[in-house]
Amino acid sequence: MEEFQTSYQPHSVNTSVRRNADGNATNSFQGPSFPGRKKRGHGSRSWIEIDQYGNSKTLELDKAALMRYCSLPARDLRLLDPLFIYPSAILGREKAIVVNLEQIRCIITADEVILMNSLDGCVVQYKSELCKRLQNSKDQADDLPFEFRALELALELTCMSLDAQVKELEMEIYPVLDELASSISTLNLERVRRFKGHLLALTQRVQKVRDEIEHLMDDDGDMAEMHLTEKKLRGEAYPWNDLHSLSNMSGGTRVLSASAPDSPVESISGSQRLQRAFSTIMSSSKHGSFAGSSNNGENIEQLEMLLEAYFVFTDNTLNKLLSVPNRAPVSINQILKEYIDDTEDLINIKLGNVQNQLIQFELLLTAATFVATIFAAVTGVFGMNFTATIFDYPSAFNWVLVITGLICGFLYFSFLLYFKHKKVFPS
Repeated sequence: MEEFQTSYQPHSVNTSVRRNADGNATNSFQGPSFPGRKKRGHGSRSWIEIDQYGNSKTLELDKAALMRYCSLPARDLRLLDPLFIYPSAILGREKAIVVNLEQIRCIITADEVILMNSLDGCVVQYKSELCKRLQNSKDQADDLPFEFRALELALELTCMSLDAQVKELEMEIYPVLDELASSISTLNLERVRRFKGHLLALTQRVQKVRDEIEHLMDDDGDMAEMHLTEKKLRGEAYPWNDLHSLSNMSGGTRVLSASAPDSPVESISGSQRLQRAFSTIMSSSKHGSFAGSSNNGENIEQLEMLLEAYFVFTDNTLNKLLSVPNRAPVSINQILKEYIDDTEDLINIKLGNVQNQLIQFELLLTAATFVATIFAAVTGVFGMNFTATIFDYPSAFNWVLVITGLICGFLYFSFLLYFKHKKVFPS
């Protein structure tokens, strides 16, 4: 990063240094400024740079400077923008690896990690753990290159975070279902609906991480593109100076032939030198390509084993959420579905019981209304203004009421016995 800081000092780039809350200096890089023109999408953001020795510092980088330094297109940096919501992705580029795994958003190069500065727990844990591991491995030989170790830690923290969220959701959802089974209310139904939405969203996130790892494992070209240290060493070991010298040599022979008469000896010696130099470069390039292919094969195997370990981990986490036949004997989604089905059956039984009680009460009320209507009809008849001999006896009307009441009561109890006989009412 020191080369990067000094390479953008011309007058076309605005550079500023400010102090953060800890008193440490932070560098602020701005893209080219044009007077009278408003810049769009080039605001500086806070980044954390972690080198291969575990040293970290805070930088203020704008989008244009970051694109030039890491040789990344703008669409790759959009994956790291916290204003946008993108699914998890791991992209291998020429000089960097773009990582967007849940809250961990960073750019991994062959020498450093540029991490999006955030107060999220995963980001803070990634920074501290990566610095700790790099500092502890200074004096120890590590088979994995720097970029693989940084990528491994990002995968590890992401997989552990998703698995912890699955376990937490599992612990929270069962008491809510038990409460819903015991007390059916709008609040409990809303809580179950909310948990079901969380379960679906978490399943999609775990599925995306698993698919991204599987996609990298299935493509050797993508895995080879992520060997940044190998590509850097190869570029340093086999520069293109030999090709430039070859072009200069061929140009020199053309100038010589144009300025002086052709000599058989000189032309033969020049062509022999040209052929000898060309054969030397071709042999060195072949040797480099063979060595590079063998090293790439070994590195691909290392990266594939690393990715396979976390693929198995995320696959197990996904199996807890999804019901996969012949792979996961028990899954949270399957258990939750059975639990919800049982709860729905219990709710339907309770609702059916309440409905039956209402129907029974309606039958009793209908029978009582029928009996009362008969009694009211008798009293209504005797309440009419007409002459009859029964009115000559004062106690006759009382006997009519008593006899009518007994008949109505007998009729009502007859209805009850009939309903029990037909098993409309429980015995």
